[in-house]
Amino acid sequence: MNETESLDAIIRAFYESVSGPAGLERDTPQMRSLFLPGAHLVRTTIAEDGTAQAKVMDVDGYVRDTAGYFRSNAFYEVEVARRTDLFGQIAQVFSTYEARQDPSEPEPFKRGINSIQLFNDGRRWWIVGALWDNERDGNPVPREYLP
Repeated sequence: MNETESLDAIIRAFYESVSGPAGLERDTPQMRSLFLPGAHLVRTTIAEDGTAQAKVMDVDGYVRDTAGYFRSNAFYEVEVARRTDLFGQIAQVFSTYEARQDPSEPEPFKRGINSIQLFNDGRRWWIVGALWDNERDGNPVPREYLP
């Protein structure tokens, strides 16, 4: 199956493209092939002063932004639950994730939700945008988004 012909396939390929051992360059051509040209990835964080921040990147910006971390750290992110809404040629996926430094670790060091917007052009699915937030004190993943 082609990695863009179904929602399951493209979401799986999305997670695979950011996962791997320390020192492994992430699969940039694969990642690029998943995203519609002009698509954005948006990392949300809370600054020390408590204000919400959003870092907007294109695919190349994401690869540059994470390269140093991935050189030094293993990172395996997997989907553990999903909520999908479809209408016509568009989909909105709330994908709950867990991240581990080794896939065999029993507990993740991080989890959160990826909000992934997709478009189907009649031949394949494209990721139009991905926006995510991590679980933290005062911001637990809601029960309805857990397995």
